[in-house]
Amino acid sequence: MTASSSPEFVVRTLRHSRRQWLVVVLFALLCASGLSVSLGTRDVVWADIWAGATGNTETMAQAVVAVRVPRTVLAVLAGAALGLAGAVMQGITRNPLADPGILGVNAGAAMAVAIGIAWFGMDTLDAYIWTAISGAGVAACFVYTIGSMGRGGATPLKMALAGAATSIAAVSFTIAIILPRNDIAGGIRMWQVGGVGGATFEAILPCLPFLIAGVTLSLLSARSLNLLALGDEAAAGLGARIAWARAAAALGAILLCGATTAICGPIGFVGLVVPHVCRVLVGVDHRWLLPFSALTGAILLICADVVGRIIARPSELDVGIVTAFIGAPVFIWIVRQRRVKEL
Repeated sequence: MTASSSPEFVVRTLRHSRRQWLVVVLFALLCASGLSVSLGTRDVVWADIWAGATGNTETMAQAVVAVRVPRTVLAVLAGAALGLAGAVMQGITRNPLADPGILGVNAGAAMAVAIGIAWFGMDTLDAYIWTAISGAGVAACFVYTIGSMGRGGATPLKMALAGAATSIAAVSFTIAIILPRNDIAGGIRMWQVGGVGGATFEAILPCLPFLIAGVTLSLLSARSLNLLALGDEAAAGLGARIAWARAAAALGAILLCGATTAICGPIGFVGLVVPHVCRVLVGVDHRWLLPFSALTGAILLICADVVGRIIARPSELDVGIVTAFIGAPVFIWIVRQRRVKEL
């Protein structure tokens, strides 16, 4: 065996490559954030960006920057949460098609919020967050239960079908709830598209504890997800507590999805696309895959928001529409790459 093919050399090379990609991803995130602040219906120069960031809003351009800064922060948080949640869900289910949107988690959160607004007069952000998290949790449990029925347990194909059916049912029920209510229909329909426009730091702050808790649980589940990737029997033989490991990771993903949906609306496909890209960059080790999925998800959502502002000037496309255009072809490609029998 040559030195260049030894296991130690391969490990050192992989670690060096991951560090290089980390620098690239962080630099890309910084550039994307700068573009998010500077580009849009009205382009601004760096002098105005600095003035707006420091609180000086004497000119129109500086006022625009002051509005875009919290929007960019929200895009970073939401993209990171959805990318991380998607990687966790794919790890829990060992399903390449797992995604908060495809598995119906976002739709369940949105339906719960719609019920709270229409039937119980819910009107505070804290109530939105708790209700969305509850709806996401119920939807996740329902999909996993349905997908686990029958021979073979929770196969990727059955989980995807159960999630798609649940998502369609939840969206249909949400529409049925809001159609008779003209007083709330317009606002909920706009929120259902998914977007980061109109963000304020006052709206972001109540979500931070839930996002921090979700990120913490998800990152702490990295080792357990590595063991689960070996199969339940092998993981149990290595000392993993299968039920607890899945429950803790799932709770982290549910907190991330629920809090993000409460403030942004249901945004799809970020959690599907990002983990697949990150596996190409850093491999399947969840200790690297999860943080990279968070960073790459933030980049994707920021870029999608910028594209939505540019292509529809002087108006804009909500970020949920742009991510759907990006994610749908990736979803089709993943399905075509794997035969139905393999799913």
